[in-house]
This record gives sequence, C-alpha cells and structure tokens, in this order.
Amino acid sequence: MPLTSLKILDFSTLLPGPYATMMLSDMGADVLRIESPSRPDLCRHLPPVDERGTSYIHQTLNRSKKSLGLDLKNPEAIELIHRLIADYDIIVEQFRPGVMQRLGLDYNTLKEINPKLIYCSITGYGQTGPKKDKGGHDINYLAIAGLASYTGTPDTGPMPIGFQIADIAGGSMHSVTAILAAVIERSHNGEGQYIDISMTDAAFALNAMTGASALGSGEVPQLANGVLNGGAFYNHYETRDGRYFSVGSIEPQFMTQLCEAIGRPDLVKNGLKYTPESQAPLIEALTEAFKLQDYQHWCEVFENLDACVEPTLNVIEASQHPQLVERKMVVEVPTLGSASVKQIASPIKFSKHTTKYSFTGCEVGHHNDDIIKALGIDDEHYQKMKANGVFGSSSNQIR
Repeated sequence: MPLTSLKILDFSTLLPGPYATMMLSDMGADVLRIESPSRPDLCRHLPPVDERGTSYIHQTLNRSKKSLGLDLKNPEAIELIHRLIADYDIIVEQFRPGVMQRLGLDYNTLKEINPKLIYCSITGYGQTGPKKDKGGHDINYLAIAGLASYTGTPDTGPMPIGFQIADIAGGSMHSVTAILAAVIERSHNGEGQYIDISMTDAAFALNAMTGASALGSGEVPQLANGVLNGGAFYNHYETRDGRYFSVGSIEPQFMTQLCEAIGRPDLVKNGLKYTPESQAPLIEALTEAFKLQDYQHWCEVFENLDACVEPTLNVIEASQHPQLVERKMVVEVPTLGSASVKQIASPIKFSKHTTKYSFTGCEVGHHNDDIIKALGIDDEHYQKMKANGVFGSSSNQIR
C-alpha cells in the first residue's frame, strides 16, 4: 500500500483523530494506538454493541490498528514512548492544549529525541486564541465558523446536522492532508515539524463558496436565501408514501428533463432564474407533483433520465445501492476472534493496490506483548514494568 513506510503513534480518541488514522491505516500506515487502561475511549461503548459489548463504531474507526495500553502518568510509560518514536515517527494527539506538555510528550521535548518527528495536534479551537482551552463539539465549531448560520429555514432556525462536518471534514481530512504534506517535505530535507489543526479553523475554511461571496461583497448569508441552502428548488421533495427525492437540476439540460418529467415544461425558464418570484411556481409544482405518486413510481421515472434527481436513501439502502455495491463500499472485516463485521470501506481506489483490512478495532493493550518484545525488553523487565503499573493496575491490564 502507498503508506506502508509510515509508522504512527495515535493518542487520539472519539472521532476526529481516529478517523484520520483510520484513513492512513487503510492506505497502509502502521498505526499503534496508545490507550489508557483505566479511561477507555468513549467510542468503545457507544451503542449499538456486539455480543462482546464492543461498539461497532469503535470497531470501524480503529480497524487494523494495534493497541498498547499505557498509564501515561507513569514515568516508565513515558520512557517507552521515547523509545517508540525512534521508529514511530509520526504522532497524532487530540488532548486539550498543554496536556501533552505536562506529560512530557510535547513536540519540543520529543523532537530532541527524534528531529524527524511529525507531530499533529487536533483540537476544537487550536493551540492559540482566547478559546483554546475550552471544550466543544461539532455543533459548536460549526456555529463559531459561520456554517450553521445559513443551514436551516427561517421557521426552524439553524438545524443540527446528522453527521460530523467539523470533526471529519474539518479535523480528520485536514489532518491527513497536513501529515502527508509534512511527510513529503521530510523526504526532501530530513526534518519533521509540528502541525496545529483547529476544527473551527477547518470548518471556517469549508465556507468555500458562501464565504468567498460574503467576504468579497460584505453581504451576510441568510437562512434559505441561496440557490443551495433552501432558497430555490434545490431541495428534497416528499412522495405520496412519505419518502423523499433529492432534486439538484441546476444546469439547463437537467432542468429541462426535470420539468418534462413532472409534466411542466413551461417552468424550465423559472428554474433558471434564482429570484423568489421565479422560483416559487417551480417549488410549488415540484412539491405537488412528487406528492401525487409513490416513491417507486419516481424511481422508475428518473432511473433512465439524466436530471440530477435521486432518491433520498437511508444508510442500509445506500449500502445496497447498485452503485455502491459495484464500488465495493461495504466490506467484511475480521475480528480477532472468528467472526467478521460489515464495515464501510475506504473510498480511495488505487490502480496498483487493493486495500486490506487486517482486523476490527481491538481491546485495549491487545498488542502489549508484541510491542514490548519488538523493543527488545526481556521478560523479567517486562514483568517488573507490569508490577509497577506501567500498563495500568493489575485489575485492568490486558496481559
């Protein structure tokens, strides 16, 4: 795989960091999670869970990643990290600013041990600024970044989004991009560097079109007043049996097919003028037309048209759609037992490589023995480290 040469220590939990390192792992990177035996990642227990009590979310986000359970408040555990970064020379962490420094695991300390170290910190607000020490979640970052202000309707106000835009499109994707950019630079000059990823910064940057218009013109975007945010026909329309269809027929050739399909070719001109007066008749006609027929009828109508109209599917339906089936977007990933779990596949297709998924997310410390052996630590010393609580108390040590 393209990233087989990369070895990453992953100190992150929940979603942004783990999704980023999952992407890197899917592309071949060797990812070792450093996990607390006493304070497990909350994603391990998010429902629904399997018969072992392990969340399917955790099993996907942490597939193919090894796990080393360490008590980072133990000085010997810190010494182990110092030894590991000679080989695992990329770090991803997601603590609040200052936490890794208090542990003696900050970039400035570790780069003295390995100058080639690439160190990526993912936080809600970044390492600087008045909010850097505050907690937050996806909804907060989207609010601060301005994205939520024009997502919704005047009746509802800003609406919660069903998936994590700031966490994934902001934190995860930008982290992967930055890490790989730093790897390329290191290949030229032999030097690592520090990467500061703010999910709020990244979410603000996602205002790609609306933000460009607003900053250039000084006009504040409003709820449901644009072409793409509910101010025009571009929307979801309910069928007679309570299902929905997405309509995105912006270009003239698509608009023509749409209007002909609903029996209103006279409205093509309305669809191409983005004023409230022009859009209102088209929106009304689409609303009425879709409600006259069931979901299956409209599936058959638009199946053979190129009108940018598609059914609004649930996730299970999406996984079974011929397009995603053909693209092999659902895979069976083995657990470390005898079973396997269906998971969403990596969406990246390489001509020279086929993605391999080694195993689903494993138990905390599952690879302790292997990692310690690889570091050349003999069994007597290993047992002493266990007794000293390096891997947690005796009650929560996996091995």
